[in-house]
Amino acid sequence: MPQAVIAATGLYTPPHSISNAELVEAFNTFVERFNAANAEAIAAGEVVALPPSSPEFIEKASGIKSRFVMDKSGIIDPEIMRPILPERPNEEISILAEMAVEAAKQAIARWGKPVSEIGAVICAASNMQRAYPAMAIEVQQALGIEGFAFDMNVACSSATFGIKTAADFITTGSAKAVLMVNPEICSGHLNFQDRDSHFIFGDVATAVIIEDADQAKGGWEIVGTRLKTQFSNNIRNNFGFLNRAAPEGVGAKDKLFVQEGRKVFREVVPMVSEMIVEHAKDLGVDPTGLKRLWLHQANINMNEMIGRKVLGRDPAPGENVIILDEYANTSSAGSIIAFHSANDDFAPGETGLICSFGAGYSAGTVFVRKR
Repeated sequence: MPQAVIAATGLYTPPHSISNAELVEAFNTFVERFNAANAEAIAAGEVVALPPSSPEFIEKASGIKSRFVMDKSGIIDPEIMRPILPERPNEEISILAEMAVEAAKQAIARWGKPVSEIGAVICAASNMQRAYPAMAIEVQQALGIEGFAFDMNVACSSATFGIKTAADFITTGSAKAVLMVNPEICSGHLNFQDRDSHFIFGDVATAVIIEDADQAKGGWEIVGTRLKTQFSNNIRNNFGFLNRAAPEGVGAKDKLFVQEGRKVFREVVPMVSEMIVEHAKDLGVDPTGLKRLWLHQANINMNEMIGRKVLGRDPAPGENVIILDEYANTSSAGSIIAFHSANDDFAPGETGLICSFGAGYSAGTVFVRKR
């Protein structure tokens, strides 16, 4: 049976960055204006005053210091507080596909082979720009790839689910190489007027090429993959095509990202930690001997706790890669950014773990070994 390897990765980083200080300045201006406009109702106890935020609060709560975005001007304008991304004509490539193509081009260049060898494209992300045609098919067309393409959405776990799916295509002989892309414009589903979540996300795109081991040069053997889902409302976004059928809810807060953060922390950390340890045991891998963890970049406190539970100790510098300080939470792309940016020092035979987790709940583990 053919074996699958991760042959190359790519990363597209948007042109604009927003610091915590810039984000807080806009948020606090909004808070001041809201409280002033509702002063009488607040004094009467009819409206709750909004509390301000601070860069220190954001960094302590999340580990995030900045984030990249596709549009900065609208987000930091207290009168707008959302990205401004004009619609494009159908004849022009969509913005989400364009980001994916840029990440894919880097991965293909690093791979060093023609796109004619790619047999499938998967677009795995937490939000698709439209219902159809599939974003993956648009990416396929833009890159001149034959074969087939489709979208998949498993929220923040989409990349590991995509790697698993691509690896299955390889092992069953459906394709010799598969391109998976993870374009994320998370700023588009973020409520920038919510103190508890306005700082969480950033925009980015990543790409991974998964290939048949018999034709791959170097790369990373996919030792094993495992997927898990467990229904929860603690992370939710109710935006969808039926919103127009209930117009009273259009524009409501639940049509953007909402979560019960403390519940998520309490429930997801043990779920993911146990999943990693059990999967490692089944593969005959000692989790305490993993050279590196490339985890979903949601929250530094969450990642540090998972790292301790998996490794059985406090991770040494570089063992548990953190990129969310610069990129924030980039949903499906976070673990791939971590892997892409911190794997050059592996010797053949050394093992690491790519793991993502998030809404659903959902989680995916991909153990890889340097070839």
